[in-house]
Amino acid sequence: MVMSAALAGVTALVLAAPPPAAAVPRTGAGTVPPFAPTATRQQASPTPPPPRLPRDFRGKGKWIVRDLDIEVPFTWEGRGGDSQMTAGGPQYPIWFTNLIYHDTLYTLTYKWPGLDEHPCSRIPGFNLEDLNQGFEKARFVGPQTLRGTHPQRRVNHWRVGVVLPELPPGNHPRLPLALGDIYVDESDRGTFWQVLQFGVQNLYDPALDEWLVMDTFEHRPGTVTLPRRCEPPR
Repeated sequence: MVMSAALAGVTALVLAAPPPAAAVPRTGAGTVPPFAPTATRQQASPTPPPPRLPRDFRGKGKWIVRDLDIEVPFTWEGRGGDSQMTAGGPQYPIWFTNLIYHDTLYTLTYKWPGLDEHPCSRIPGFNLEDLNQGFEKARFVGPQTLRGTHPQRRVNHWRVGVVLPELPPGNHPRLPLALGDIYVDESDRGTFWQVLQFGVQNLYDPALDEWLVMDTFEHRPGTVTLPRRCEPPR
């Protein structure tokens, strides 16, 4: 989670269905996530414009850590260019928040299995425009349909990533530091329905992968609040 705000807002940082009555670690058939694999559709038009997170939005959904068998409520909101992700809460097995707030990137993990330290990390000099510039480098995978949603959602699938070191093609050692698969609405690149984050930015998770799946996404101003334990921007 060290960099999860940055890669979705999503791999930098990424509303109206009520959360489940109890979102605790699930077992058995419950390990299947509430979305099905996507069905790829034939591309009928030129490459669409890349994802772009809007300045104002609000959405609700689920944060899913499949290898830990954990699913918790999730909110993602933006207001005036600031944005905030919040997963879980004090009654759930995981609880964290990621923010882009006044040109600063924050990550605060309140609860995570096996985690004893809970500092609020602060990285100045990062804002919404920086995030969207990163999305400009995303690679288009193709048009797809998300099954298991109501209604089924037609989306464009994009992939973003940070690979180090940056070297030319050839037989060179490379490390996939942070990767993300982003699924935005086919008719609106500013409506984010699903994100997979994979890599070192998910350092707390043994399998290094975490999903966010949105049930709703509205283009109305949300609420962004800096936690009291985080140092205000300078």
